[in-house]
Amino acid sequence: MTSLHDIARTHLPADLAERWLALLRPGAQLAKATGDDAIAGRLGGLPALPEGEAWPVWPGHGPLSFVAGVDCSVIPGRALDIPLPADGSLLFFYFDGQIDAGDAYVSPGEPDTWAGARLVYVPAGTPVTERAVPEGLDAYPEVPLTVRVEPTAPDVWHPVMRSALPKDALDDGWPEDFTDALYDHSSGSGHQIGGHADPVQNPVEHEVAHGILGGNVAWDDPRVAEEAERWVLLAQFDTDDDADMMWGDCGTLYWLIRPQDLADRRFDRAVATMQCC
Repeated sequence: MTSLHDIARTHLPADLAERWLALLRPGAQLAKATGDDAIAGRLGGLPALPEGEAWPVWPGHGPLSFVAGVDCSVIPGRALDIPLPADGSLLFFYFDGQIDAGDAYVSPGEPDTWAGARLVYVPAGTPVTERAVPEGLDAYPEVPLTVRVEPTAPDVWHPVMRSALPKDALDDGWPEDFTDALYDHSSGSGHQIGGHADPVQNPVEHEVAHGILGGNVAWDDPRVAEEAERWVLLAQFDTDDDADMMWGDCGTLYWLIRPQDLADRRFDRAVATMQCC
């Protein structure tokens, strides 16, 4: 497959290619493990929660479904540019509509719904117990995941892309053959830790920023772009046939967090969103 570096240097002027390449960020791509692959995490199955910690629930709605678990000690965190824990596990839960046939949903623009997504960090050495699925839920089939680190590119509408363009090129935007090559290069959102998010629609950072600002500001208010640049992707989990996961209409789940909150292990401040076709 043609690399992102080749795409930039083939379809962009040399100075603009270097500007764009400086925006690439390493992402830990998670794919179905086979053979002797190192297991970095898994989709579905049953979570091992700390002893004494209750299964996550959205008050007034019901228990969340266990989406995925990631072993931070296997994720090559030093190869990423976010302060991921060096060890321990990250457990991702989401209210997926099994309980209410999809009536309630999580939206970054509605803070009252944020409890419909939960991220649990389990430090290494913490006594844990595998939990049975609460009544009313079915566990997703377990799919082991392996990891590889690859460069990731920002969405063409991400605010950092606009800031990378020369001022005299803002009206014309990015060359069409360049954006077409990026589209052809993408194999879909996929499962990923760190790096740039691969949105199904518009930049997920914009969605989170708009919600954080209260949702009453205009989408083109400069404050939205400024706030969006303060958030980074922690994880994304795509629709997956092997795990029998379908997010909306072939969509993707995203968890975003501010880097300082990640460094401080304030996982309660992560915000989730879902995009679908």
